[in-house]
Amino acid sequence: MTAVRPQATRPDRLELGEGIRWTGTEVVLVDILAGRLLSVPQRETAPLRTLAELPVALGAVAPLAGHHGTWVAAAGTGICLLRPDGTVDWLARPEDGAPARMRMNDAVADPFGRFWAGSMAYDADEGAGSLYRLDRNGTVVRVLDGITVPNGPAFTPDGSVMYLADSARGVVRRYPVDPATGDLGTPREFVTVEDGSPDGMAVDAEGAVWMAVWGTGTVRRHLPDGTLDRTLRLPARQPAGVCLAGHVLHITTARVGLSAPGPDDGALFSVRVDVPGTPTPACRLDGVRVEGSA
Repeated sequence: MTAVRPQATRPDRLELGEGIRWTGTEVVLVDILAGRLLSVPQRETAPLRTLAELPVALGAVAPLAGHHGTWVAAAGTGICLLRPDGTVDWLARPEDGAPARMRMNDAVADPFGRFWAGSMAYDADEGAGSLYRLDRNGTVVRVLDGITVPNGPAFTPDGSVMYLADSARGVVRRYPVDPATGDLGTPREFVTVEDGSPDGMAVDAEGAVWMAVWGTGTVRRHLPDGTLDRTLRLPARQPAGVCLAGHVLHITTARVGLSAPGPDDGALFSVRVDVPGTPTPACRLDGVRVEGSA
């Protein structure tokens, strides 16, 4: 693979840029704590464009199939529909009333149309987080608990494997997924990171996992067996999210928590890679009233 240094060409600097996704027609991302959903214009030097701004934290979104401009979002304490006019319809708020102050974090749709979203405590309390799954019938179920800071999940293109990071513990696990039910099989450890925290991930067409490693200024590509294949270095200390838009790898970074942010901390970086990715799948809701729902 060609070793090219990622470039930050846009003027924006985000507090906590994450949840970056390529829908097949556009790249979107979030500034989590600011509650902003942003799109990435095709012109490389153009500033990011705000699509929506919420009064709660916004972890990540997936497009809703059949409803252009409507997103399924992990936000606040749950999962909601975010409409083109900025209005919000809550599907579930499972973290309301939790012992710790909670928020949703990373999330993604799988190739079968289910939406998976992690939660965490604002103070990253040990084991306070969970992983939830929004099924196509509109039901939200807790799939895993006891996670501290969930990131990902990321799925192989065929949806048979899910990667999930528990960032605070430095571990990424690989779960088999039942395609019919979404049930998870017995996990195995995929990668343990000793020098930073595994954060956002994306799986390319060869099944390799691109991983942002918080605190290290690096993005790493691991082969399906976990072997480290390549490391990209950034002039930003906190890489947080990655996505593949065809042959272009986009990387979000963060300024939050830095006492003296550098000029590129919080920037969006892009670099061309040899192995492409596929678009983020859309979320599908069968038999759920979407238009005008309460």
